[in-house]
Amino acid sequence: MDKKRVLAAMSGGVDSSAAVKLLLDKGFEVAGATMHLYDNEDIGVREKTCCSLSDVEDARLVALKLGIDFHVFNMSDEFKARVIDDFVDTYLDGGTPNPCIECNKHLKFGSFLERAQLLGFDYIATGHYVTSHYDEVSGRWLLKRSADRSKDQSYVLYGMTQHQLAHTLFPVGDMSKPEIRALAEANGLINAHKRDSQDICFIPDGDYASFITARAGQQPAGDIVLSDGTVLGRHRGLINYTIGQRRGVGVSYSEPLFVTYKDMANNRLVMGTSEQLCSKALTADEVNFITVDKLTSPLHCTAQTRYHQQEVPCTVIPVDENTVRVEFDKPHKAVSKGQAVVFYDGEYVVGGGRITGACP
Repeated sequence: MDKKRVLAAMSGGVDSSAAVKLLLDKGFEVAGATMHLYDNEDIGVREKTCCSLSDVEDARLVALKLGIDFHVFNMSDEFKARVIDDFVDTYLDGGTPNPCIECNKHLKFGSFLERAQLLGFDYIATGHYVTSHYDEVSGRWLLKRSADRSKDQSYVLYGMTQHQLAHTLFPVGDMSKPEIRALAEANGLINAHKRDSQDICFIPDGDYASFITARAGQQPAGDIVLSDGTVLGRHRGLINYTIGQRRGVGVSYSEPLFVTYKDMANNRLVMGTSEQLCSKALTADEVNFITVDKLTSPLHCTAQTRYHQQEVPCTVIPVDENTVRVEFDKPHKAVSKGQAVVFYDGEYVVGGGRITGACP
């Protein structure tokens, strides 16, 4: 029987590199590929990052060390349209985007998988901390949280389709970070102790507002108000603030205040108490379900509205094929338009969607 061919998405980090080694040990025929997403000049960075080698160079050296073919896919135009432009537009619309989700949805498990299949590969593989398996009872592929909850990345993968899950391998999903680094070190991989990326890849300095301003122009200042319209001060442009923010707003009051709402129509930043920050429900669109083809009746499960957040009990109510209403068992804090709401049944991802608004 011919070996199954796998194209590993190699980011230059240790997780995807260890994934390649694990696949080779299991007898797969493996090649590696890195997605070229942008040039430093494209994102306003004039100097090299703190690493002595670029991510592409790190991935290439690992591929050479492990004796596999290596490719670079230029996806910069699609990355700009699908991820960078969406990031800027969502902020300008008053939301807080999650670009990793859009990149996974459209590039890594979209275009990358399509290219792999055109080249004759049976699977792609990534270094994500999740696991998947086919469930004979439901006849569906399921996505499960990583055993290492501190590293679990299931939140950013809720958009995966049955086709994508059937053709994707997650070799490191049941391992811990120390185990992965030990594996890489034992095999002489150059990135065994490379630090994890913490920031959005195309904004390495973390200054989101400056990045957006460089592309969309200076955003107008406006009033900072309480929910009753009482003016507390002036904001520097709504893109500089996030829902739930307490520090750095520049106003004082008799009790702690948080950003509760961005009133885009009137260019006002609305502040409120911790209690006013909580929502009883939210709405979400662009929904995708993994455990079922579609939701036809209310489902009680748990939901997570931010990355690495503790999930909370809720009921998911279908509105139409693309939209749901999520009602929390108890009021939930800091629901942000543009973020994802992801539904869980125990350790399994039920599905998720993009938050369109909170309901008080």
